[in-house]
Amino acid sequence: MRTTIVLARHGRTAWHHGNRYTGSSDLPIDEVGQQQALLLREWATDFAPDALWCSPMLRARQTIAPTASVLGLESTTDARLREVDFGLAEGKRLAELPPAVAAAFEADPVRDHFPGGEDPVEAADRVAEVFAEIAQKHEGGKILVVAHNTLIRLLVCRVLGLRLNDYRRLLPALGPAALVRFRSEHGTVGLEAYNIPAGRMEHPS
Repeated sequence: MRTTIVLARHGRTAWHHGNRYTGSSDLPIDEVGQQQALLLREWATDFAPDALWCSPMLRARQTIAPTASVLGLESTTDARLREVDFGLAEGKRLAELPPAVAAAFEADPVRDHFPGGEDPVEAADRVAEVFAEIAQKHEGGKILVVAHNTLIRLLVCRVLGLRLNDYRRLLPALGPAALVRFRSEHGTVGLEAYNIPAGRMEHPS
């Protein structure tokens, strides 16, 4: 029995456009993000998910809202899908941080995560937990989940058995409203697609 789980990063915000760490800061999506949410809606209409899940953060809820409306589905909001808190880096670019902090983070973003922020290992644990619950609850179905950049990359590493410390190196990009598709079948989970714009991802056969 095949279960397909597609995770979408939320649409763009003003801070993401400026490449600032947003994390736990609850910003809305901007005009570009609104258009990206509509592209996600168009894609999801054909994908026809059986269920919708979403981070409680405003930018994620705004991104999934057009899809939920057109499909007539209520999105399940789960706090475990929220973005990683970046502590000292919230609202800042990497270049605006103390050089020693930035250098340590770039060398190992897990061991030397931003001061005052969430431990990425704990973030990976919570997103892996809810991912497993979603797969079990909707076994055999298709699910769309709207979440966040760093959280999704940590999940990809955890599912594929990759070192969390390498998430920025191995998965350097995940665009706003881009899609990541997992397939769960016969007790195993595999990655079928990564960082595909919503309007370009083909639907699974």
